[in-house]
Amino acid sequence: MRAAGRMSGRAVAALVVGCLAGVAGCGSPDADESGEREARADRAQAVAEAWEGSAAAEAWRTGYHPVEVAVRPPRGGLRVAADERAYQERHFALRGRLPAKRPADGTVRWGEGDSLERPVQGPAESYQALVADGGGEGAPLTVTGVERGEMRLATTRGPATVPAWLFRLEGYDAPLSWAAVTPSPLPRSPVARTGGAPQVDRIVATSRDGRAVTVIAWHGACDDGAVVEALESRGSVVLSGSVKGQKPGNCTKQAIEQRVTVKLERPVGERVLLDAHTGQPLPYAGPRGPRAR
Repeated sequence: MRAAGRMSGRAVAALVVGCLAGVAGCGSPDADESGEREARADRAQAVAEAWEGSAAAEAWRTGYHPVEVAVRPPRGGLRVAADERAYQERHFALRGRLPAKRPADGTVRWGEGDSLERPVQGPAESYQALVADGGGEGAPLTVTGVERGEMRLATTRGPATVPAWLFRLEGYDAPLSWAAVTPSPLPRSPVARTGGAPQVDRIVATSRDGRAVTVIAWHGACDDGAVVEALESRGSVVLSGSVKGQKPGNCTKQAIEQRVTVKLERPVGERVLLDAHTGQPLPYAGPRGPRAR
């Protein structure tokens, strides 16, 4: 499977990177690469087979798992670069107070009458999640109020209509939408994880046609970057992370984050995206939305 990526240039975690199993870092140039590839392929196949027809697969199929960001800017977009920057940096200011009452209705609705009840965040709680870790040097987007509404989101079960908070922004007629319901918890894997640390961390994007998935993968300071391969089956896509061009010697205690785009033979559709290392579904992480409970 073809994989291509670009370096983010950001060292984000202090990990012991020194020939530890499953952690990107130093290695021997005389390592049996064909043996390693075969071991990765065997592991991916074992994960795919364990998920097929499992209770975890059923829980995934019947849950609410968004595959796009839970926040959406006003219809028509943000008009000026300063507002776009504030949105990307999650730099907001609140004028007045938001109601603290949490609504009871958290119904997620799909086509053909399928629905699911999920916990709902209140408006104040949703605003705090929207601005968490946000901030910037420029002018913020000012929130002047909030009202209850709905929005459409892509999920693993297809498009869904979900309850949302519609935040009114100063200077805009259309509101910013925020999905108010929390996703279903990720099901526990039916297969035990392998040793070491995961190298594929999360999903950040899927292409419009579903034939490409962009993930965050880890690699070390003594290699040439991360590689992610996919094993596709009827019900799953198992992603296996590795590194290329490992160099001999001791490495610094550093792991580096890299975006890697994996091309698929057919659209993801409703198949679950699994990490070969943990055997668990990979979380989708665009701008932070409501978390599973």
